[in-house]
Amino acid sequence: MQPRRSVAVLAYDGVSPFHLSVPQMVFGLAGVSGVKPRYDVVVCTEDPGELTLAGGLTLRVPMGLEALATADVIVAPSWDPEVEPSTALLGSLRAAHERGAQLIGLCLGSWLVAATGLVDGRTVSTHWASAVELAERFPAVHVAADVLWSDLGDIVTSAGVAAALDCCLHVVRQHHGSTYAAFVARAMVMAPHRVGSQAQYIPAPVTDAGEDTLAVAMGWAHDRLDEPIDLTAWARAGAMSRRTFTRRFSERIGLSPMRWLLLQRVDRARRLLESTNLPIDHVAARSGFGSPEALRYHFRRQLGVTPTEHRAQFGELEPA
Repeated sequence: MQPRRSVAVLAYDGVSPFHLSVPQMVFGLAGVSGVKPRYDVVVCTEDPGELTLAGGLTLRVPMGLEALATADVIVAPSWDPEVEPSTALLGSLRAAHERGAQLIGLCLGSWLVAATGLVDGRTVSTHWASAVELAERFPAVHVAADVLWSDLGDIVTSAGVAAALDCCLHVVRQHHGSTYAAFVARAMVMAPHRVGSQAQYIPAPVTDAGEDTLAVAMGWAHDRLDEPIDLTAWARAGAMSRRTFTRRFSERIGLSPMRWLLLQRVDRARRLLESTNLPIDHVAARSGFGSPEALRYHFRRQLGVTPTEHRAQFGELEPA
């Protein structure tokens, strides 16, 4: 059993009730029955007192930014791009990050994350409709406009609305494993897993072939994770040249094709470790690593633990 974590959700005047409720539901299981929460969730605001939410609702929030000083996870469920974050708020977020807190920006919450400067030179996600404006406002930040979320480990950002649910559930899966996350998803009547690289809905011209060729290529690779994948053959699966494929992939996903492929293989290995008793060499083979040594190296590099340690932590979780 992993230790309980504390979560601070940052509210502000005008925040959407839905966005504010997402982290409370997924982490705190507020209003959800059948599964015991493994997080202690509080709502805080910069100026404690009564807030007016979108839609005319009011909410009294007695806790201020002091909640950020001790929280393990800090969630910005959204943000108003027209509001300049205060020095006090940005300072509190930077201090929390420095001591090891994980920051999560949901939907337009990525604007607040970007304002901290902690993602300069790194990739964030946001709602597709605001991606161009976010990139213009923060030119040092790479904006992945059409993925559900971007996970940097210390900082996680997501697209809007339903993708915020998927992103929070992804964090639960990281902290407590697939089995517990599946119980949470089932209790909330939502899909247990949508990968972060899955595209958002974005209005775009339909290709002559009537399909997204990059998505086709990604699906082709995902179906062959246990096989050697040559970049030229991969590009051909999407009816593109190697150069065009590499450029389009990096622009859209925010990662190189081979980096994305490595993360998919690590994720498959993680799920196999959590859900099966396969020996490590079989897990390595099924997830496309050439040897157990390669699996151990990349798994530890990405997740900070060995495959054996991960299985010991998450292999046999109960829903309680």
